Amino acid sequence: MAKKAKKAAKKTAKKSAPKKAAKKTVKKAAPKKAAKKAAKKKSARKPNAAFMAPLTPSATLAEVIGTKPLPRTEIIKKIWDYIKKNKLQDQKNKRMINADAKLKAVFAGKGQISMFELAKVINKHVK
Repeated sequence: MAKKAKKAAKKTAKKSAPKKAAKKTVKKAAPKKAAKKAAKKKSARKPNAAFMAPLTPSATLAEVIGTKPLPRTEIIKKIWDYIKKNKLQDQKNKRMINADAKLKAVFAGKGQISMFELAKVINKHVK
């Protein structure tokens, strides 16, 4: 039995020895990348002019966001503010928006739409 134990100990010693020898030092490439990024100057991101053009909301949309002409991005922000203020986001599926009386007119009579449809629906109510 002692011989078997010695053989088993030798096998495990042999197996672990090559693993130690296989380790190599890895050169870190991160400082080079950081230096390259620091060398490049990032230009400020410019908004698309089409998104920044003021659009006039329809009468039904004006009940929710106001009558003042706004850029498309601001219209979406104001609608989301209205949705969150009135807790109209579905509790189980947060991607769905439940319509109240004002939003039902904007959503073309639908009781619920997904947040991905919101831009498409809004597009019909701005000029």
